[in-house]
Amino acid sequence: MDTNHAPKLVLIKSIHTLIWVVMVGIISYVVYSGLSGEITVYSWLAVAAVIVEGLVLWLFKGKCPLTVWARNYSDSQKDNFDIYLPQWLAKYNKVIFTTVFGIGLIMMLLR
Repeated sequence: MDTNHAPKLVLIKSIHTLIWVVMVGIISYVVYSGLSGEITVYSWLAVAAVIVEGLVLWLFKGKCPLTVWARNYSDSQKDNFDIYLPQWLAKYNKVIFTTVFGIGLIMMLLR
């Protein structure tokens, strides 16, 4: 990585990580809603937020727009080059949290 690009990549990674934390919180709220049966308008807004995120990923061919942006500042092939997550979690992030979200949504729908 070019040292001139380091601050830009750090900024992107920081923003990406913050958004990731928020989205994990939202997905956790969907699961909570499904488990507890406390399904409110916020539960459905959380579902909508995850669906919007999915649409954005679909539009960007499975990549977060921040990943596309970060690619301008790094030639790393690591799965976590663009986010402050462990390599294994960055690699399996979509599979893990899509599954968790799906389980939470199914529980909500069954209530």
